[in-house]
Amino acid sequence: MGKLANNLQSFTPYHPGELVKDELEYRAIKQKDFAEKFSISYSVLNEVLNGKRTITSEFALILEAALGVKADVLVRMQTDYNLDMARNSDKMKEKLDNIRKIAAAL
Repeated sequence: MGKLANNLQSFTPYHPGELVKDELEYRAIKQKDFAEKFSISYSVLNEVLNGKRTITSEFALILEAALGVKADVLVRMQTDYNLDMARNSDKMKEKLDNIRKIAAAL
């Protein structure tokens, strides 16, 4: 994580499922009840809320209709999270370093 002015840490994206999970908890809505009411697979919902599955555009639209959380916010959060995970992957860092070395020689 890069350092910013005044020793502030740069923002680390988090999985949008965490935001949805917090929203359900705040509203005292049980995951199983929510999934049943909106015809969503409970296992899919649970995996999203626990950051084990991505939020697709379609799923984000369902959540927007059900909870009022803007779909574009959820999709941007997912993209930021995906990029952060990729950037911090050792395998990807090595691959990018090799690409940069090859590109520098062009």
